[in-house]
Amino acid sequence: MSGLPIVLVVDDEIRSQEVLRRVLSEECEVLTASSPAEAEGLLEQEMVHVILCDQRMPDVSGVEFLKTVRERWPDPVRMIISGFTYSEDIIAGINEAGIYQYITKPWQPEHLLTTIRGAIQLYRLQRDNQNASIEMKLTATKLEQVVASKRKALKSHFGFERIVHAEGSPIDDVIALARRIAGFDITVLITGASGTGKELLARAIHYNSDRADKPFVVENCGALPDQLLESELFGCKKGAFTGAYEDRIGLFEQADGGTVFLDEIGETSPAFQVKLLRVLQDGEIRPLGARLTRRVDVRVIAATNRQLEADVEASRFRRDLYYRLAGFRLHLPSLHERPMDIPLLAQQLLGEAMRAFNKPIRGFGDDALARLRGYGWPGNVRELQNEIRRMVALADSPILTANLLSASVVRSTLWPENGAAIEGATLKERVETLEEQMIRESLTRHRWNISRAAEELGLSRVGLRAKLQRYGLERMN
Repeated sequence: MSGLPIVLVVDDEIRSQEVLRRVLSEECEVLTASSPAEAEGLLEQEMVHVILCDQRMPDVSGVEFLKTVRERWPDPVRMIISGFTYSEDIIAGINEAGIYQYITKPWQPEHLLTTIRGAIQLYRLQRDNQNASIEMKLTATKLEQVVASKRKALKSHFGFERIVHAEGSPIDDVIALARRIAGFDITVLITGASGTGKELLARAIHYNSDRADKPFVVENCGALPDQLLESELFGCKKGAFTGAYEDRIGLFEQADGGTVFLDEIGETSPAFQVKLLRVLQDGEIRPLGARLTRRVDVRVIAATNRQLEADVEASRFRRDLYYRLAGFRLHLPSLHERPMDIPLLAQQLLGEAMRAFNKPIRGFGDDALARLRGYGWPGNVRELQNEIRRMVALADSPILTANLLSASVVRSTLWPENGAAIEGATLKERVETLEEQMIRESLTRHRWNISRAAEELGLSRVGLRAKLQRYGLERMN
C-alpha cells in the first residue's frame, strides 16, 4: 500500500467502480468489491478509512450491509451513493447504520472528493480520540498504581515500624496508642524532651491515616516571630508587611487534605495562639492582608518539650487552645528511660552514618556498646546520632571501639557521680579517670595556676599541659 488513506468502493456494477476509482485514486488508495461478501473479506485484511457503498445491490441494500459493518468494523466512516431520494425507511436505516453522508446520483466529482476528504478527516479525528481515551485510561491506571505504590513506600519509610525500639521498651505503649488513633481525624499533642523523635511519630500517624496521599508539612513555631510565622502558616498578600513582595500560599493551604505538624507549639505568643485557635475552631484561614477567609481541611499534630499544663496554669498558654490541641496526648520517654533501645538505635544510626560518609563499618565493639548504654544521653537520639557519626569519622578499623567515644561519654560511663566504675572498665581506664579528676581538682584549688598545680601533682609544666590536652580540659569561667 502507498500510505494514502484507503477507500473501499462496494458496487455490483464494474463500470461504476472504475469511474469512482478514477476520481478518487489521485488522493486515496481505492479498493473495490462487487458484493458485500467480497467487501467483508477486504475489511478482514485491510485497515479501511472510508466505505463508499451503492444503495441498490442484488442481495442486500447498501444501508443493510453498512449496519453489519457498523457492528463488526465500527472504525471506517460509512457513506452511501444512491439514485433514490430520501424516504422514512432510508432515513431510519441511515441512523441505524451510522452513515456519515448520503450522496445522490448524479454526483459531481469535486463534491464527491470534498465529501471523501471530510470523511477521512472524521476517521482520523475518531482514531485520535480513541487513542487519547485509551492513553487517558492507561495514564489514570498508571497514576493510581503510582499513587498506591508511593503511599505504600511512604508508609513503609515513615510508618510505625521505622520507630526503632526493643521488645518491652517504654515506647511500646506509645506506639500502640498512636496506631489506634492514627485513622481518626483528631488533633494530637505529642510531648517529650528534644530529640526523642516527636516528628518521626507524627509522620507515622499521618502515613497510617486516610490522609496518607496528601501533604505532610512541618513548621517550627519557636523559630519565627509572630508575623513571619503567621505568613508561613496562613499565607499573605503582596504588600501585607515589609518584605512581602508577592502573594504567598501558607502551609495550611498547601497541606489541604493532609496534615500540619506544629513543632515547639509551646513557644508561641498569646497573640498568635488566638489566631491559631480561630483556625482550629472554624477550619478557615485568612492570609495576612486578605479580606476573605479560605476554608482548609487539615489535621493538626502539635509537639512541645514544655510542660504545657504548667504553662496553662501560669497563663503563658491559652487553656482553650491547649484543649483544642490535646484531642489526644502522647508522651515520648527520654532515651535514658529506655536504655534497652540504645543498641538497636545505635545500629540504625551507624548504617546512616556509613552511607553518609561512604565508609564501611562492621559494627560496635562490646566495650563501646557498654559505654553507649551506660551514658545518660541528655540530648536523646540526636546526641546519640552525633556521637556515632563522630566515631565513624574517626574510625580506622571496621569495629568501633570505646576509645573513639568523646571524653564526656567515657567519663560519665566509667566513673559516675557515686564513684563506682561501670562493669567492664579496664584498670587503665579507671586510673585515667581518677587522674583527670585529681588534675581538675588541683587546678580548681589553684585557680588554674599551671605552675602551682604542676608542683602539687609532681609534674612539670610541659607534662601537665600535655595531660590537659589529652583529657580535653580547659578553664571554665
